[in-house]
Amino acid sequence: MLDLFLSAFVTLFVVIDPPGCAPIYAGLIGGASNAQARSMALRAPLIASAILLVFALFGEQLLGALHIELDSFRIAGGIMLFVIALDMVFEKRTQRREERAEKVRAENALTPEIDDVSVFPMAMPMIAGPGSIATIMLLMARSAGTAQTLVVLAALAAVLALTAAALVAARPLMKLLGARVEAVLTRVLGVLLAALAAQFVIDGIRAVLRQP
Repeated sequence: MLDLFLSAFVTLFVVIDPPGCAPIYAGLIGGASNAQARSMALRAPLIASAILLVFALFGEQLLGALHIELDSFRIAGGIMLFVIALDMVFEKRTQRREERAEKVRAENALTPEIDDVSVFPMAMPMIAGPGSIATIMLLMARSAGTAQTLVVLAALAAVLALTAAALVAARPLMKLLGARVEAVLTRVLGVLLAALAAQFVIDGIRAVLRQP
């Protein structure tokens, strides 16, 4: 059972990539207060866990009933991630936050409006994306019996707990680096995220073309 746990944990850790999610999250929450950032950091893994749990237990039946292939998730998730990546590279999100803050100040509001990134893009497709959905469905399909199923779910819970910890620590670490370094990293990560998004789309299209 320990071997199964370690195998599932390592696989999910590599696919979900908590250390990689953290700086991207930090780049998306520039206008949020510390309390709001912490709340979104905890909420995103919880929402992702619910999504992954549904696909772990009912994924094959759900996709089959809706006549949806997993490659569709790859393509759709890649397109959504690419839009977010463009915003990070060209600082469109920063411009929108400033416009909202200016509007709120004109209305004598105390707290500027911020984008809630806990659901999109963090929970899905960043954490509960095509890769993690496919992985958890595959691990569950290979599990024999209730005991092994619980072990796989325990590995998923451990990875999501580490993801939550990484997101909570993301902003303090970025603050230590400074605003200029954060701006550079945000753009670099935006480019990398765009490449990841393109890869999702390419993988999805390639799989579709290979079908007989």
